Order: sequence, then structure tokens, then C-alpha cells
Amino acid sequence: MGAHPSPDLLASSLDDPSQGERGHVQIQRVAVLGLGYVGLPLVRACVANGHEVIGFDVSQRVTDNLALGISHVDDVSDSEVKDWLAQGFLPTADASMLSQIDVFVICVPTPLSSDGTPDLSAVESAARLITGQIHSGRRPLVVLESTTYPGTTEEIVKPILESGGLLAAQDFSLAFSPERIDPGNATWTFENTPKLVGGYTSQCADRAEEFYSSLTTKVVRTKGLKEAEMAKLLENTYRHVNIALVNELAKVSHLLGIDFWDVIAAAETKPHGFQAFRLGPGVGGHCIPIDPNYLGHRVRAELGQSLRFVELAQEINASMPEYVAHRVVELFAKAGSSVSGSKVLLLGITYKPDIADVRESPAYGVARSLRELGAHVSYHDEHIAQWDVDGEAVARVAALAQSREFDCTVLLQSHMRYLECLDEISSPLMLDTQGRVARIGGAHVPAWSTL
Repeated sequence: MGAHPSPDLLASSLDDPSQGERGHVQIQRVAVLGLGYVGLPLVRACVANGHEVIGFDVSQRVTDNLALGISHVDDVSDSEVKDWLAQGFLPTADASMLSQIDVFVICVPTPLSSDGTPDLSAVESAARLITGQIHSGRRPLVVLESTTYPGTTEEIVKPILESGGLLAAQDFSLAFSPERIDPGNATWTFENTPKLVGGYTSQCADRAEEFYSSLTTKVVRTKGLKEAEMAKLLENTYRHVNIALVNELAKVSHLLGIDFWDVIAAAETKPHGFQAFRLGPGVGGHCIPIDPNYLGHRVRAELGQSLRFVELAQEINASMPEYVAHRVVELFAKAGSSVSGSKVLLLGITYKPDIADVRESPAYGVARSLRELGAHVSYHDEHIAQWDVDGEAVARVAALAQSREFDCTVLLQSHMRYLECLDEISSPLMLDTQGRVARIGGAHVPAWSTL
């Protein structure tokens, strides 16, 4: 501690050589580390606003394809990548290319380890890579966008960046700005979604605000790093808990003979004090099932206590795939048959509608549970060409009309294709986990049920 002056004293000496008057910052050289569903939209915004952008990824395949104008992210087209390349975008897996950088932005994955604890190895690797490229004379801005627990930026990233002898707020600015990308959402994009920024010092926050103001329509500053980190976890935990609530109420409503989809439709007519959440086969993607674990880990490690409400939500949502399988068994029983030995077709295996992303999709748990019950499981999804569960390939059905060859279909995802062509579903039994069949007018199946 004695070798480190206070952040505010250090910050007073931090002058960005690339800036003129505040509000007229022109950062010319930006390095985006991690070229996935978070990094590429950031690249898009930077290129569109005249910045020189280098995109780094540890995957040579990803960078080679990007260099050829081939995107691997749904929300970014090949033509967009080609346009970026024409404007100077440089994708690379060579860390030596990250020299003379004004802004480093870390957009790497933050998954869970096998024991359910946060895996920050990608963040740590990115920070070490940046450490070798920071030069005191340039005084760059370093921003972490990857979702993580409160304290990560200051307690994990900052010490790594300072391990080379430079100091945060003196030799470089440090900030956290949580990604808010919603894959598949064409209405709320990187450019028009308010951007949160929290700085190690107020001057660091100034620098981050100036940078993001050149990319987005609105920047919102938090009190500090931890507040920005916690805000992201609040956003996703809020959704997680409320989804768990409706899932639990849906289970009870089914036992009581209540149409819970009708209940939701009725409740959301109230113009104040209520926000509708929908039940489903579980939660998926990299955010909702993962982020509450980061918060729970921090609370247990730092405070020695549990987040009971959040942990209960985890338990409820994690139980939904098995519950879906139970409802399929119930359908077969009512029809006087057994799920064992039957042919079941899953419709839509991605975690969101109309995207090609199966990360943490509840379809995995549904398929696993049905297999354990003896069902022969296949899937239909025009977005996913191949799929395996626990290392065992799941047979893919090319045409929706082939549903007539199955004993039961399970609608897991509301792809537009299914909403437009429900009349092509013709299996004897159907379970609708999305509440779509009744709302659209029923399906051409003898026996169907909503979740």
C-alpha cells in the first residue's frame, strides 16, 4: 500500500494525450479482445464511428474467417464484416499486433467451472496480454465488459495490469462497462441501449464516458466499479427470479386445473405495478443461468452467507427441463400409452427464438430426461444443423411435416417458422411449452397441452 499513492492523487496527473476538449475525444486505435456476440457488436460501433479497430481472439479459426469476411455471430452479417475490413478492421490472433493502443476492451467469456464457481481464466489471460502492451507514455484506457462478480475489476484485473510496474489512474485508466447485448433483438442494439460505466477513479470514469459517448446515444455513470458490476448482476438476477416465480406458479396452477397462460394475459392488463414474465422449459444462454452464480459466489466468499432467494430461483428454473419430461409422460398416460420406446420430436432447441445459439439451452435437459425415460428423441431446428447431448448425437428432422412420423412433439422454442406453420405439426400428441398453440388457434394434433 505504501508504494501506491491514493487513486484520486494519481488520477489528477492522468492526462490523455489523444484528447482535446472534453466532448471532442477522438480515440483512434481500439483493441477489442474477444470477438464473440459481445465483441463484434462493439467492433461494429467503433468502425461506424471512425475508430481504427483491431480485434483479437485466441481462436485462429475465428480470426481467419473474419479476415475472409465470414461472421460466426447471428447478429453480424458477412457483408458487414467485409465492410469493416474495407474500413481497416484488423482481426488477429497475434498479440504482438496490439501495440500503440488507446483503448483496450475485454469482451471475453466468463463461464462457470465444473464445480459451479466463476471461471475468470479468460479475463485474467486478457489482462496479462494487455499488461505486455501498455506503455506509460500512451496512458490507455482499459475497460472490462465481461460479466462478473463485484470486485473483479479492482481485485483481479487491476493487480495483473499493475504487475508490470505501471499504476492504474496514473499510467492507464481503468473502468468497467457491462455488456448489455440482447442477441436477436433488432430494436435495442449496442448503439441505442444506455451504456453503464464505472471508473476506478472519477477521472477514469471520465475517460470511459468520453469513449463510449462516441459510440452510443446515452452513457450512464455509476458511483464506481463495483456499482457497475453489481448493476449488471441485478438486471439478470431480476429476470432469473421472476421467471422462477412464474414457473413455480405454473406448476401449481396445472395441479389446480388453472390455465396459467390465461392468468398471465389477464394480469398484464393492469397498467401499473405488474410486469409479465413467461414460463417455459427453463432458462438458457450465457447470462440468466450463469450470472446469479457469480453473485452467489461473491456473497458466500466475502460474507459467508447464502443468497437464499436467488438459490431457490436457480433450483426452480433448473428443475423445468425434467418437469417438461414429466408432462410428456402425463400426456402419454392420458392417451393410454407409455413414453418408453416412443418417438419424441423436439421443436426448437436454441435458448432464444430465431438465433443459432444453444448455450445452456434447456433443450439439453429435456432431451436427457426423455432419453432416461426410454424415449427416442429427435429434433427439428432450421438454425442448428447438428446437435448432441452428452456426446451422443440427436437425430435431426429436416422437414416440419415429418412430425406425423412421431408419437409426440414438444414445442420448446417460439421460432417464427413454428408460429407461421403450426398446421404442419401433425403428431398424435403435442406439449406446447410456449403457450402459443392456444393463442394462435390450436394445432392439427389429436391431443395437445400447454405447459
